[in-house]
Amino acid sequence: MKIEDYRKLQKIVIDYYERAHIVLTDKEKENIEVSDFGLNDIYRTGLQLVIYVNTERVCSKEMVLLPHQTCPEHRHPSVNSKPGKEETFRCRYGKVYLYVEGESTENRKAAPPAGDEKYYTVFHEIELNPGEQYTIKPDTLHWFVGGEEGAVVSEFSTKSTDETDIFTDTRINRITEIES
Repeated sequence: MKIEDYRKLQKIVIDYYERAHIVLTDKEKENIEVSDFGLNDIYRTGLQLVIYVNTERVCSKEMVLLPHQTCPEHRHPSVNSKPGKEETFRCRYGKVYLYVEGESTENRKAAPPAGDEKYYTVFHEIELNPGEQYTIKPDTLHWFVGGEEGAVVSEFSTKSTDETDIFTDTRINRITEIES
């Protein structure tokens, strides 16, 4: 991703945080992470976030999904005999559709990105509106999509080790490569 595109997206994300009445410091604004998952199609598949804290025991993040933007299917496995990440998503603004293991929901309100359907396998839909939350247990396959207006989602979890996440789509690269 080109640095100018990265910076442009950071500005868009700041506007989402403001809509959700989330106040960030200047340093947090500078450190907003933009992830295109190595697919170079950020408006279809991507995620933007700021990490408040990530210690050996807890993690707290604010995530932004643009309208219809998908965070691809993945799970948080056990690492070095420690259980995978358990995370609670709480919607702050907009709407997010979360898909987890379980009975498939008929008439789902969102779908995987066109052409990438083969990388999505779980379809039990959880719709989260502002103030609603859902907890995802460790090692549970899940993916999520921003609604019509996009979404701001707070994540509260055990330690985050994003680099160990296992994605269904083997093309995924969790760390965004930035070109100057």
